[in-house]
Amino acid sequence: ILLLIETVVLAVSGNRKFSGLFKFVPAVFWIYFLPMVFSTAGVIPAQSPVYGNISAYLLPASLVLLFLGANIPAILGLGRYALTMMLAGSFGVVLTAPLILVLFGKWLPAQAWSGFAALSGSWVGGSANMLAAKEALHTPDNVFLPMLVVDVVVSYSWMGILIALSNVQAAYDRWNSSERQMIDELREKVRATSSEDRGISFLATAGMLLLAGGMTMAAIFLSGFLPSAAVFSRATWVILTVSIGAVFLSLTPLKKLQSLGASRVGYWILYFVLTSMGAKANLRDLAGAPYFVLAGFAWVFCHFLFMLTVARIIRAPLALTATASQANIGGPVSAPIVGAVYEPALAPVGLLLGVFGNLIGTYAALLCARLCYLARPF
Repeated sequence: ILLLIETVVLAVSGNRKFSGLFKFVPAVFWIYFLPMVFSTAGVIPAQSPVYGNISAYLLPASLVLLFLGANIPAILGLGRYALTMMLAGSFGVVLTAPLILVLFGKWLPAQAWSGFAALSGSWVGGSANMLAAKEALHTPDNVFLPMLVVDVVVSYSWMGILIALSNVQAAYDRWNSSERQMIDELREKVRATSSEDRGISFLATAGMLLLAGGMTMAAIFLSGFLPSAAVFSRATWVILTVSIGAVFLSLTPLKKLQSLGASRVGYWILYFVLTSMGAKANLRDLAGAPYFVLAGFAWVFCHFLFMLTVARIIRAPLALTATASQANIGGPVSAPIVGAVYEPALAPVGLLLGVFGNLIGTYAALLCARLCYLARPF
């Protein structure tokens, strides 16, 4: 069913007769949203080990093919803007949490401040940071469990919103007078790499899949020997290992696979991973903890308003702003997906920002805890 959804959406969006249907909401959004609707309606299960397997095996494989065309010097040129927007997103999460607690505090438990702090660990870094903050703050389960619902519902919904916003990036960048030169240069360098596109052949595709699958299995094997800590879980090691390996291969003659359609095959796989992520975001969860969920949505919108303010000051393009936002709220697994939706060459940037968020997430949560404790209703 997930494959059918992806195939139908891509086929319909590629037909000129139906171009109007995707004028305001891109095809990638529907690839993400329709599985959510299907799981809510009971057509497919809301929870299944299949979804985890798709992410575990196919996401690293897609990153191998997408990163083969990476232009490392050009990506490093984004450093100042990318890091500024990432930190803006992190500060946006931490600084707006007390405000949301004040607004929604009378409907929430007394210990909600510690739940907000724990969730900020996830929304700056990842789940490991959230669990570390929970233990450090002794967040009670009656507060922590609703926060887990908020983390899933809001973060997956936010990813869909950011994907939908990709359709307005040109208009936004004109209004914001964004410094798009760096991204345009990055895109042109990637386009120059693939300008001699010789089409996709069966043999070339089979070779790409063999390469991507082999690197993924090797990374999974190696991750078993690497230390798992609060920041680097086994899944994180797999993503990092295949990404580093693919970046290394991009400096070799294998980079020529880009002209044989490596990125296109990578996107087909990536979009399939996206369907599995959408299937896990069941809409019924919205009714499970209404005030917590409402507070979560208000919080993430305040975080983004903070980012847009900073983006206005430094004239950062929407592509970087959205990628940095997802690196905060979603982490290193989903940030490359959002980055690639806006600009294909931004996938590696999303990954690096997500890993950076993992490094600072626990410290950000402890700072947020202090602010929320001071702002808690008495």
